[in-house]
Amino acid sequence: MPPQLAAKAGASRHYTPDMTGKQYTMIDKTLATDKTTAPYGAWASPITADQIVDGSVGLGQIVVDGDTVYWAESRPSEKGRVTIMRREANGDVAEILPGDFGVRSRVHEYGGGAYTVSDGAVYFVRDKDQRVWRLQPGETPHALTGKGTARYADLMVDGARGRVIAVREDHREGLAEPENDLVAIDFSGGITVLARGDDFYASPCLSPDGAQLAWLSWSHPNMPWDGTSLWLADLDGTGAPAPDPTNARVIAGGGDESIFQPSWAPDNVLYFVSDKSGWWNLYAHADDLAAGAARAVCPMEADFGRPQWAFGMSAYAHLETGGIVASFSQNGARSMGLVDPIRGEIQILGTPYCEFDGITAMGAAVVFISASQTDAARLVILADGGVDSVVVRHSLDFAIDPGDLSCAEAVMFPTAGPTAGGGGNQAHGFYYPPANRNFTGEGPPPLIVKSHGGPTGQTSDAFSLKIQYWTSRGFAVLDVNYRGSTGYGRAYRRMLDGAWGVADVEDCVHGARWLVDQGRADGERLIITGGSAGGYTTLSALTFHDTFKAGASHYGIGDLTALAKDTHKFESRYLDRLVGPWPEAEALYRAR
Repeated sequence: MPPQLAAKAGASRHYTPDMTGKQYTMIDKTLATDKTTAPYGAWASPITADQIVDGSVGLGQIVVDGDTVYWAESRPSEKGRVTIMRREANGDVAEILPGDFGVRSRVHEYGGGAYTVSDGAVYFVRDKDQRVWRLQPGETPHALTGKGTARYADLMVDGARGRVIAVREDHREGLAEPENDLVAIDFSGGITVLARGDDFYASPCLSPDGAQLAWLSWSHPNMPWDGTSLWLADLDGTGAPAPDPTNARVIAGGGDESIFQPSWAPDNVLYFVSDKSGWWNLYAHADDLAAGAARAVCPMEADFGRPQWAFGMSAYAHLETGGIVASFSQNGARSMGLVDPIRGEIQILGTPYCEFDGITAMGAAVVFISASQTDAARLVILADGGVDSVVVRHSLDFAIDPGDLSCAEAVMFPTAGPTAGGGGNQAHGFYYPPANRNFTGEGPPPLIVKSHGGPTGQTSDAFSLKIQYWTSRGFAVLDVNYRGSTGYGRAYRRMLDGAWGVADVEDCVHGARWLVDQGRADGERLIITGGSAGGYTTLSALTFHDTFKAGASHYGIGDLTALAKDTHKFESRYLDRLVGPWPEAEALYRAR
């Protein structure tokens, strides 16, 4: 049994070596007295592009089966192949898939929720064919679903009924767009439809007693962070929804309320995250629907939810002791706390981390992917109120001297431009000054402004090699959470409605100018960069403003009309809210 997680204050932290036996000791940063003065941008950096590619792995979805921890691991050295790793209770770690198998779902194109584990058996979506496969201990994988045009995601096992519940997306020819539904796949390969009729489905979860099934659905033009419905259905003896058509019912959400991560507590109480208060807060479903349907667990001006770009996301987990470990964002900074769902209280867990992903309970302990301002992502088992932790896996296999690391400073700055609902004269970001243990510069440094993708998304102050690569060479970086970003409440998120390509651009421009006025950036050496939606912001800033001297758009969007006409189903109506309905607002699309 893992040690119990209970909030403790004032205790020292103990960190054990990772599975490789390496000791990752933090070196105290001291003031250098022999730094060389050199032009910004010309500093010799210990961080190379080859290190970033060859010396790192990606850590993904966590699943706990008893006292065994599983996680998805993507490997750039294997052309991005994603495999499944396992850590047993004795600390032994092994890859469990054959080398010719990769795990990845293509539902919504972004996938997620591509595997699950029950009683040692692993159920996964193979990247190569998008079929659901089963791997039992001591055997080779075999396919549960047949060849065809279907894709699967958000797998969960209904062991008592011998089946896997999943989201299915059918791409057969002749459809105007792919069809999505919720299905059950029995262990012999038979498929039963559990829910259909909406455009999208996600997050199926079975109550511990197996009597009820909850899930999310939504339809065009909404994205899941705009409005979703939380469904609850009683199951009959076969596991299908009971025949009464009133049985499957919406218990929360709707067209203008976003629901995230429904999850059952061990006592069969259904919890979920809703933004109906203006913030993604945690709620518990009440048995008496007439009395209001849901109870706010610990109301806060904080976001416990995240934009559901992928399946299988987890921002909180139920401990066997009755508490809930949850991550949340306040003013863009993430924390993790232990929630008492009865008293409605939350106690912050004292960890060195500022990013928390994939939070999963393991008895009275919790497993998650973390990062700090000075440490890259790692898989952690945390117990004893944050006092004791085991680092299971590091995403980097090389260390960087603390003297070469730049730590983020949260900044808020004045901005301008139209936003939905008016107001919105402040924007947010993280400023990173140049840092190198061997070099210093004179005067204000050149500045790189970064614009995150999405655009519904969020950057954090967690360690990023993509930022440290530049700061260690003598560049300052402003990582912008422009209006429309998550982590600052629904009102801030909605400020990009109808204003994409304007408000986000103004925020990047005004952030750069503000730092120049503060003496923290050289106004003659301003650069902007971004990828995907951030690439569009970059191109717009370079087109419509003369603030930046150079820019780089990585796999960026360059033509909104082309995007509106030809994109995948999940995002096919995304721009209706960000720009305007297509083709009615065609003139606006072309102007931007």
